[in-house]
Amino acid sequence: MNLEQADAVAIAAAVREGEVSAVEVAKAALQRIAARDNELNCFTTVTAETALADAERIDEEIAQGRNPGLLAGVPFAVKNLFDIKGVTTLAGAKINAENPPASQDATAIAKLKQAGAVLVGALNMDEYAYGFVTENSHYGATHNPHDLKRVAGGSSGGSAVAVAAGLVPLTLGSDTNGSIRVPGSLCGVFGLKPTYGRLSRAGVALFSSSLDHVGPFARSVRDIATAFDLLQGEDERDPVCTKRPPVETCHGASLQNIDGIRIAIAGDYFLKGTSPEALEAVQKVADALDVSKYVTIPEAHRARAAAFVITACEGANLHLEKLRSRPQDFDPATRDRFLAGTLIPSSWYIQAQRFRRWYRGKVQEIFQKVDVILAPTTPISAPLIGQQTMILDGEEILVRPHLGLFTQPLSFIGLPVLSVPIQLPNTLPLGVQLIAAPYNEALILQVASVLEANGVVSAPVV
Repeated sequence: MNLEQADAVAIAAAVREGEVSAVEVAKAALQRIAARDNELNCFTTVTAETALADAERIDEEIAQGRNPGLLAGVPFAVKNLFDIKGVTTLAGAKINAENPPASQDATAIAKLKQAGAVLVGALNMDEYAYGFVTENSHYGATHNPHDLKRVAGGSSGGSAVAVAAGLVPLTLGSDTNGSIRVPGSLCGVFGLKPTYGRLSRAGVALFSSSLDHVGPFARSVRDIATAFDLLQGEDERDPVCTKRPPVETCHGASLQNIDGIRIAIAGDYFLKGTSPEALEAVQKVADALDVSKYVTIPEAHRARAAAFVITACEGANLHLEKLRSRPQDFDPATRDRFLAGTLIPSSWYIQAQRFRRWYRGKVQEIFQKVDVILAPTTPISAPLIGQQTMILDGEEILVRPHLGLFTQPLSFIGLPVLSVPIQLPNTLPLGVQLIAAPYNEALILQVASVLEANGVVSAPVV
């Protein structure tokens, strides 16, 4: 078995059947990390000792005739804002390196471990998850494996790169305004932002509490679906975690059947201010699904503006004490955005939340007529590391904030969204968002599975 190319489900099946041991799988992953991370810079911590110990335990369970779980022996890694027992949770910050190690794993980590997955480390990110590029001034920039001179996207850049480069088949990230979908797009992997509150955030360093989600990255739809299934469930440690019962997306009805699913393309706002390649990626998906209908998501530009206000206010409030006492220890770009957030009038924040309620209702009306909406994930493919501006529609605009141009209006109201990877000829990867109404993750996974089966979307190791 080629462990670099295999997806998580295939690795787990091989481990359970005795074709390869969990220890062999873990050692191979650790060797890949050692060989490639110097150039990629996606890991900030490698938990080799505990990974090998966990792998040995899984092999012992198999030898004793016990089933170690659906992800038996699968190596995975997490964005370094997830608590890992015995490891200091950095959240990309220099200041947090002084904190004591976490006393227990984040709920999401614990759930994957219960299913037999083996944690091999923590991954680089933008400081406090405030960014779209993973150019961290403390821990260095993470490099896109498709072109090492280009950004990985962010803020979960390390999570996307580790999967794209074949270091591990599965990672976890977080998404506030696009921080799973943007790096998923730029690195050419699948990235799922579930419905707000669907997955527990307990043990995760928050950025903006009313916007933060956690979710998986993978190179196949079945891996995304399997991880999502395992991560669901009520958690009293997270007050916003939904009490809705979990839904099975990969073990229930066939993922290959999309009969009756009504699909449309997001028009207007989502067709403007973007590159021809990003539009071509959407059209490729639409053609494969025989979709020609367009829908308008009203006031998407105002939703993005309101998301900026809420993000800045909530994020600044979390770090106010350190902004006062240790401003020099922040990443300068993060510090400046947080300081700007402290100056936003409370009336703006209140109005942004009022608009959010109205906007949620308007978008819900669209989902009375369609089930899944297609939209670009990012307006461009990966820019160069250090690139400050880009030209779109003849206008020079800033790179960092505009990478979230098409993701922010959707995370703003907690919709489930899967970014699927498109490989166009002679271009870097781009993503297309599959969007559904809350709690309808199964629909977008079904559509993605059909696209994958027909070769329209894919995530090859690079």
